[in-house]
Amino acid sequence: MTEQAHPGASVPAPPPPAPVARRRRGTSGTRNAVEWIVVVVGAVVVALLVKTFLVQAFRIPSESMDPTLQVGDRVLVNKLSYRLHDVNRGDVVVFTRPPNLPEGPDQPADLIKRVVGLPGDTVQAKDGRVFVNGRPLDEPYLPEGTRTENLGTPVVVPEGQVLVLGDNRANSADGRVFGTIPEDTIIGRAFVVVWPFSRFGGL
Repeated sequence: MTEQAHPGASVPAPPPPAPVARRRRGTSGTRNAVEWIVVVVGAVVVALLVKTFLVQAFRIPSESMDPTLQVGDRVLVNKLSYRLHDVNRGDVVVFTRPPNLPEGPDQPADLIKRVVGLPGDTVQAKDGRVFVNGRPLDEPYLPEGTRTENLGTPVVVPEGQVLVLGDNRANSADGRVFGTIPEDTIIGRAFVVVWPFSRFGGL
C-alpha cells in the first residue's frame, strides 16, 4: 500500500546546492605571469635568432655611399644570401672593418660598400671610369658625371676576395685605400632601406 502524506505534514526540505568551486586569484595571476614571461622570452629568442642568422638592421654612418645611401638611413641586411649563392657584382654589402684601415674611437666596426670586382677580375680606372677585365663597367647607380680616381694601377682580385668601392667615389675610404677584402668578412647583403619611410625602397 502506498503511503500518502497527511494534510499538514511537513515536507523535507531539498538538500542545499553544492558549493561552486572558485578559482584562486593568486593561482590565476601566477599562471598569467608565467605565460607572459614565456611569450616575452620566446619573442626575444626568435629576435636573436633572426638577427644572428637571417636579417639585421644597420645604420649608415657616413657619406661614402651617397646618394644611394645617406647618413642616418637604416637598411636591412640579408645574412643568409651568401650561404645560398655567390657574391654578385653590384651588390651592396656590409663587412667587417679591414684591419689595415685606421680606426678611431668614433669609427664604425662594420662598413658598407658596393662590390665592383669579383675573384679573378682585373679592375682599373681609366679617364674616371671603372674597367673590369678591360671592359667599361656599367654603373647606373652613380650620378651622372661621377669620376673614379686613384685606381690607375690595375688590381687583380685574388680568389676568395672581392673589391668594393663607395658610390660617393670622391669621398669614400674603400678598396682604393685598404685593397680587396676576404669574402668571409662579409656580414651580408643590404637589400632595402627601411628608414626614413620617405626613402623606403630596394637596393
